[in-house]
Amino acid sequence: MFCPKCGQEVHDEAIVCVHCGCSLKKSNIAEDDAPNTGFTVLGAFFPLVGFILYLVYHSSSPQKAKSAGKGALIGLIISVVLGCLWGGLVGTMMASLYY
Repeated sequence: MFCPKCGQEVHDEAIVCVHCGCSLKKSNIAEDDAPNTGFTVLGAFFPLVGFILYLVYHSSSPQKAKSAGKGALIGLIISVVLGCLWGGLVGTMMASLYY
């Protein structure tokens, strides 16, 4: 067997490469794991969906999970900012009616 990082030959039962220290243990991370712009956009428009996707993919596809989590965070921030602006606008309009 050969180390995937340094290419040196290692024992078949080895867990760590003795040359570079790279772990030789097979991980449960999917090979097709890549950042997903669709998850980011979906999470931005629907933060709860983005959070759920993050929880579903966090152990098997960390890059996809990061994209979904980033979208959920962006959506949450936008929701809070727009809510504050809307509350300020409505509060100002209501105050102008009474004064």
